[in-house]
Amino acid sequence: MPNANTDSQPIQTPDIERPSSSLIQALKDIGSATASGELKRLGIRNAFIQGPVSMTPGASIVGPALTLQFMPIREDLYPTSEYVEPEQQLHRHVLYHTRPGDVVVVDARADMTSGVFGEMMMTYFRGRGGLGVVIDGCIRDSAEIKRLGLGLWLRGVTPNFHTQTSIYPYAVNVPIACGGVTVMPGDLIIADDDGAVAVPIQLAPELARKASEHVEWEEFSRARLAAGGDLRKYYPLTDEARQEYETWRNKQ
Repeated sequence: MPNANTDSQPIQTPDIERPSSSLIQALKDIGSATASGELKRLGIRNAFIQGPVSMTPGASIVGPALTLQFMPIREDLYPTSEYVEPEQQLHRHVLYHTRPGDVVVVDARADMTSGVFGEMMMTYFRGRGGLGVVIDGCIRDSAEIKRLGLGLWLRGVTPNFHTQTSIYPYAVNVPIACGGVTVMPGDLIIADDDGAVAVPIQLAPELARKASEHVEWEEFSRARLAAGGDLRKYYPLTDEARQEYETWRNKQ
């Protein structure tokens, strides 16, 4: 069981299955808004992770989720000191799985008084090729972490360390609830200035196909609207506009 260990035995936590680089590439330009809308049409009513907001304006990432679950702290189950038995502290272990392009997603129970990660941990994550973190909670050392170039989607920041107050890291790469959304290990995260969206991995190929079509016709519509075109005609596309779009598309 990949959860908190109280008997000082070596901890083993599962890794995730990662998608092909071609699938990641196909989703890179669609954005969270298009992903959310298309997922609704694919049967997922709400994939938007509510609470964490972008702390790094302009950052846009797509990558598989490494998951970390926190629980309410119980002092008999977990050391509350910052550096006691560091290899028993599971927020370290989720980072050990990092491969280039990964995103860490954390259910920190919307806690505003616990810094899930600090500068040193995030420096390690970045050094291993991590793209960003989505945390239903906080980090600390925020100024230093922002300089690392990671994408950050957070509820806030705090000077406290991870177990200083009321939560502790419990499990790695298990299903979690983050911001009201179920995130499975290996699900794809699409995050930008609008927020973070969790894409069920089994729907990702179909999302890529539908979203690329959506992005393409929006590009056409945007150009027409910028030139003074009729909103009623070009957004969404009417049958008349679609014929015009197909002609435009064939010329690209």
